[in-house]
Amino acid sequence: MVESVPSNAAEDEPDRPDDRTESTASSDAVSHSSESGGPPPAGQNAADSHDAEGQGEQGKGGHKKQRSFWKELPILIVVALVLAFLIQQFVARVYMIPSGSMEETLHGCPGCTPDRILVDKVTYHFADPAPGDVVVFRGPDAWVEDDPPSESSNPIAGFFQNIGSAFGLAPPDERDFVKRIIATGGQTVECCDDRNRVLVDGQPLDEPYIHWQSSDSEQREFGPVTVPEGTVWVMGDNRNNSSDSRYQGGGGERGAVPVDNIIGKARLIVLPPSRWGVVSDHDPQEAAASRALDAPSWQQGVPLAAGLLAAWPTLVVGRRAGAGTRRMVVRLVERGR
Repeated sequence: MVESVPSNAAEDEPDRPDDRTESTASSDAVSHSSESGGPPPAGQNAADSHDAEGQGEQGKGGHKKQRSFWKELPILIVVALVLAFLIQQFVARVYMIPSGSMEETLHGCPGCTPDRILVDKVTYHFADPAPGDVVVFRGPDAWVEDDPPSESSNPIAGFFQNIGSAFGLAPPDERDFVKRIIATGGQTVECCDDRNRVLVDGQPLDEPYIHWQSSDSEQREFGPVTVPEGTVWVMGDNRNNSSDSRYQGGGGERGAVPVDNIIGKARLIVLPPSRWGVVSDHDPQEAAASRALDAPSWQQGVPLAAGLLAAWPTLVVGRRAGAGTRRMVVRLVERGR
């Protein structure tokens, strides 16, 4: 609007206050229109009006963009936190391994960088826990009855501790554990056979994941224990340095973990980058059963040889019977002629 002020208006009233500039310009514009004997051309008036509106919208748009960013930022933060909470609560969560009971599968050794693992919370809504699964679970009463909660009595400190543990930045509640399922409800587990192997229903397990921290590679004997229905028997991969179902609750059936206490299945090692990978879920029972069903190599050809021997007389008899039948048919045809 300032650009449309005629030069003679500025010379006649130099002392007029600045806040009257726009009204002065409007008056001068009207005077100019009257003196010229008519309104300005319609095209010019429309163009000037369009330019003024465009400049006003541009100015408003610039301010609105800045204001909307600062208004939307808190909303975006809140939405991100809510989504993160929902995902952590119902889909998957990152846990930090606080001890070395699962070495070498999962690092939690003193002096090393503890592994952060992604725990899948959805799988066990559609499938049952199986032998070989590495699971995170809430410690049953028999496991934690003598352990006070690790949460801080200060509500603010407790809040930040929960946030940190939710994103794997702080140790989880000491009442949460990570172990490997060895047997499920109804199975009988014991240790050991003459080759120092754990037995389930009398069959030795195939456990390539076992880590012996020291030269002592002899497992502690226990059992036999029949795992109650609705529970699982868990043990650490660091077999001689794991407080698991063999010890908790005084051992026996009290050491079993209710399926309802299982939080989820460990899927991936997400931190540190040098340890990225899938968490092994090798089924020790299936591998042992397959190995038990395998016959020695010299016996694997026996069924084939027996089949061939049995088939040979049948083949010979069948050929002779076929030849006799053909001769009989030829004779009947000749008589018919």
